[in-house]
Amino acid sequence: MSLLQELQERSGNQCELCAEKNDLKIYEVPPISTGGVDGSLLACGTCIGQIEEPEITEANHWRCLNDSMWSEFRAVKVVAWRMLHRLKSQGWPQDLLDMMYLEDEELRFAQSTGEHLDESEKIIHRDVNGAILEAGDSVVLIKDLKVKGSSMVAKQGTAVRRISLDHENAKYIEGKVGPTQIVIITDYVKKMAEKE
Repeated sequence: MSLLQELQERSGNQCELCAEKNDLKIYEVPPISTGGVDGSLLACGTCIGQIEEPEITEANHWRCLNDSMWSEFRAVKVVAWRMLHRLKSQGWPQDLLDMMYLEDEELRFAQSTGEHLDESEKIIHRDVNGAILEAGDSVVLIKDLKVKGSSMVAKQGTAVRRISLDHENAKYIEGKVGPTQIVIITDYVKKMAEKE
């Protein structure tokens, strides 16, 4: 059974956030370290568009979270929590957040993008040239790096796509080099332009 089929079956073939039945796609919840059924959900184009572009978020659309925040599935709960945090200045989302409960591991996953932090609390990650790095960016290694705990060497010029950020240390990012998820120090990477 494919990931799409598993998510369709799990969701009853509707958006797991707003229950829309059309324009459904797989949404992998960032940072994409788990993927698969546990790290993905089935969502409509409207929900995905607003998740990925905060400036077009329509608060009233997300009143659907009143139901979906109670989902038994981790990916759905995590996205509901993040969207409620994004909208908490509206008033009603804060009431829902006060009722919501996440296990410790789910909460760590929900907080991993740092979206819930106020601007003053956010740690800013910068590459060797001072460019700001964000979750999902792609970077290039500027020198050979030994990978701790293995005999692997990540070679200079290696592209690391869809990085995730360490929200406690501005010098650390994570990404996959081949099949291996590694921690990389930001002093040794250069942000790639969108088209590279």
